[in-house]
Amino acid sequence: MRLLKSLFTPNARHRHFVRLDANGICQAFKECRLPPVGEGWVEVTETRLSWMHRPLPASAVVIPQREHAHPRHALAS
Repeated sequence: MRLLKSLFTPNARHRHFVRLDANGICQAFKECRLPPVGEGWVEVTETRLSWMHRPLPASAVVIPQREHAHPRHALAS
């Protein structure tokens, strides 16, 4: 029954995060649906163990997308 239910419910994807120290060195990895709480967490495109204790490549960082603001319509005077 659980399998059947999982087929019809939307599945939020896990996102990849790394924790960077003050020098930009990777200290930890985390996969979760929401951003981790605390300082130093950065969303990345994937998790690579070769990044541990090394600087994070700039190409790995996910650029946060701002929510689309509704355009303001000019009011007729």
